Amino acid sequence: MGKLHGSETIAPLGGTLIDRRVPADLQSELEKEARHLPAVRLNSRQISDLEMIATGGLSPLQGFMGESDYRSVVDDMCLANGLPWTIPVTLAVSSDEAGSINPGSRVALHSDEGLLALLTLTEKFGYDRVREAQKVYRTDDGAHPGVKALYDQGEILLGGSLDVLRVPGHDDFPQYRLEPAETRRRFAERGWKTVVGFQTRNPVHRAHEYLQKCAMEVVDGLLLHPLVGDTKSDDIPADVRMKCYEVLLRNYYPENRVLLAVNPAAMRYAGPREAVFHAIVRRNYGCTHFIVGRDHAGVGSYYGTYDAHQIFNEIDRAALGIQPMFFDHAFFCRACDSMASTKTCPHGRENHVALSGTRVREMLQDGIVPPVQFSRPEVAQVLIEAARST
Repeated sequence: MGKLHGSETIAPLGGTLIDRRVPADLQSELEKEARHLPAVRLNSRQISDLEMIATGGLSPLQGFMGESDYRSVVDDMCLANGLPWTIPVTLAVSSDEAGSINPGSRVALHSDEGLLALLTLTEKFGYDRVREAQKVYRTDDGAHPGVKALYDQGEILLGGSLDVLRVPGHDDFPQYRLEPAETRRRFAERGWKTVVGFQTRNPVHRAHEYLQKCAMEVVDGLLLHPLVGDTKSDDIPADVRMKCYEVLLRNYYPENRVLLAVNPAAMRYAGPREAVFHAIVRRNYGCTHFIVGRDHAGVGSYYGTYDAHQIFNEIDRAALGIQPMFFDHAFFCRACDSMASTKTCPHGRENHVALSGTRVREMLQDGIVPPVQFSRPEVAQVLIEAARST
C-alpha cells in the first residue's frame, strides 16, 4: 500500500498528485502564444484524458505518453520507470497533422469550445495499431468498441507534457464533479482511512449493492464512482444512471458512509487491463481498496468471466498499492432467501434470480418492474420513466 501523506488515505501512484493547470496570471500569455502555434482539435476521449491528466486522476502522467512509456505499457503493463500501468494514454493525429509539428515545439490543443492546453512536444512516433489492439484489448476485431476507436484514430502519436489553461466545462452533475484533491479532502473530513472504490457504467442493481455492502463491512467508506465519459451508444445515458444512484443512496445506504462522485474518463472496454487501470485511477482519487467483479469493463464475449481477477497476478501488487477486492457473480437465491454468490450459496441455478441485460431492457420498455430480488423498485421506476421518454 502506498505511503500515507498526512491526513490522506493513500498516496497517489508515483507519490505526488499531479496538477497540470497553469496559474491564472499566465493564461493570457499562453493564449497569445497559442495563436501562432500549430493546432490540434481533440476528440471527446482525448478531452477526457486531458482532464484526467490535468487534475491528477492519471498521476503520475504529466502529459500524453512518449514512445518509451507507450511501448512499455503495451508490452509489459508498466510505465518505463516500472510503475504499473495497463492502458496507453496517447494523443493520436493524422500524418498530415503531424507533418508540420516538430519535437521541441509547442502545439495548441483545442476542443470545439476553444483552447484547452499547450503540449510541449518531446517526440512524435508511429505505432502498430493492430499490435496495440491484440495486447491491450486481447483482440484485433474491429467490432470491439475499444478496438474500433483505436483503428479510427490517427497513425502518429504525439508525446509531451501539458500546460492546461482550462479543463473542459461541464453543465451536468456539477455537485458530483469532484477532482482527486477534493475526494481526498472529503475522505479526510469524514475520518475515512480506508475507502473502497466502485466502478460502474450501468445503474446499480441488487448484485452490485451486495458487493458494495460486503466491502463496506471492512472499510470506512465507499466511493461510488460512475464513469460519465464516452460509453457505447446502447449504454444507459449518464443522467439516467445518476438519478438511479441518487434514489438508491437516499433509500438504502447510510449517508455518512458513501460519497457519490463522477469519473470523467472514457470507457475503453478493455476488460482485464481496464480493471487494473480503473484501480490505479481510484487510488489517485484516494481509495485504498477497489471492487473487481465479474467481467469487469468487459463487452460482448471477448473476455473470460474472471479474467479481470487473474490479471492482478501479473501486476506488481506492492507497487500498485491499492487492494483489489475480488467478487464472484452475485444473485438472489430463493432457497437461501438472501443475496449470495457462488462462494456462499450451495443451491442450483434454478433457485437463482438472474435476468439478462436484454430481458431487463425489454421489461423496462414494457413498463414491467423487474423482481425486487433483482432491482430496487425505486431504481426500476427511474429506468421505466426514462425508457418511456425515448
